[in-house]
Amino acid sequence: MSDQPDVILRIRDLGKTYAGGFQALRRVNLDIRRGEIFALLGPNGAGKTTLISIVCGMANATTGTVLADGHDILRDYRQARALIGLVPQELHTDSFETVWATVSFSRGLFGKPANPAYIEKVLRDLSLWDKRDNRMLQLSGGMKRRVLIAKALSHEPKILFLDEPSAGVDVELRHDMWRLVRELRDAGTTIILTTHYIEEAEDMADRIGVIRQGELIVVEDKTTLMRKLGRKELALSLTHPLPAVPGALARWPLSLSPDGLTLTYTFDAQKDDTGIADLLSALGAQGIHFRDLRSSESSLEEIFVSLIREKAVPAAEAGA
Repeated sequence: MSDQPDVILRIRDLGKTYAGGFQALRRVNLDIRRGEIFALLGPNGAGKTTLISIVCGMANATTGTVLADGHDILRDYRQARALIGLVPQELHTDSFETVWATVSFSRGLFGKPANPAYIEKVLRDLSLWDKRDNRMLQLSGGMKRRVLIAKALSHEPKILFLDEPSAGVDVELRHDMWRLVRELRDAGTTIILTTHYIEEAEDMADRIGVIRQGELIVVEDKTTLMRKLGRKELALSLTHPLPAVPGALARWPLSLSPDGLTLTYTFDAQKDDTGIADLLSALGAQGIHFRDLRSSESSLEEIFVSLIREKAVPAAEAGA
């Protein structure tokens, strides 16, 4: 078993190189904590789905190891896989089976004894109970995605992978799914989420991982990440336009809007002295007056974009 009880999934030096030489994953090391929601972010082709496929036993790694609650996914395949549920991106289901049969059959695949009461609970939690006798082909895309989640939960996994769970679904269903994910986490399930909707990660995740070209470039608690890499800005609406930022204010990182009416100061919120008080005094000394000020901070999406751009240049130079 793991020497750290709070780690339920341990990934070490995981690599995947295809026959043509393409490296999909490059020495990925990651610990997933028991009971957390971990969001894995990255552009298309970054390696998110490859990583999930290896952990879930659908693809083989070239190098490295994965332990699911202490079980090696190769040596102890059945025990490890029984701990993991997966909601894939693709809506692959047997069109002529009923919802009840589809979910019940999935439970049986993992050797779990029949438990109609548990299947009923899962279907009710996912607002599928009224559709239990419907054939899959009769369902909308959003309902089919709910069935995929029900299938993934049918064998009572401790770890649940959600690979782009809200891709192509409407806003109402997306928020229903967010609610369900929180409930699952509160019930003790560990959630690993990949998503293109950055607000999903910002709203729900405990920790964030960013992957680019097969490499994990950052793993951090969400609040710490946003505090470390986020920028804070103070925008001052001036009473009269300025032709340019005065030279006397050069020591502050200031930018002026094209109309000369908004002066923006970017500062590090982690520092004890943000420099705002001195800036306001200096503005007064220069006879520059403002009628309003407002502060803002970077969103997770802005941080994600800046991280991807920051790493893009060296990767391109390396011929990746």
